[in-house]
This record gives sequence, structure tokens and C-alpha cells, in this order.
Amino acid sequence: MVYVPLEKLLDKSEKSIYKLVILASKRALEIAEGQPKLVSANSSTKPSTIALYEIAAGKVWYKKIKSEK
Repeated sequence: MVYVPLEKLLDKSEKSIYKLVILASKRALEIAEGQPKLVSANSSTKPSTIALYEIAAGKVWYKKIKSEK
């Protein structure tokens, strides 16, 4: 797999590094727990790296939830 520039990843998270880190960590945890990978990767590729590849490919995103008052 190739290197994914940070700028491309930030575009997927509204230019917020914090949202990117939260999204990637949650997805990496899902992959580590056995959820299927949404991109092709070696078995030796770490879940955190796979999560970043999935975000860059547009397969994983976050959804804003409006708070109910």
C-alpha cells in the first residue's frame, strides 16, 4: 500500500485532526475485534493503518448527530 498524505485525510474530516484521530481509532478497534476490512490489505498490516486507508478511500466517515434538547 502507498503512503496517504495527511492533507487528503484531513479533507475527509472537515480539516479537524481531532475528528480524524477519533474516527481512525474507533475504526481500528472495530477491525481489531474482527470486523471485515473495507479495503484490501495484507494480514500483516496494522488495524490503525487499515483504518486510515479506509478513510482515505472514502469507505468510512463520521456522521454528525444533532443533540436533542
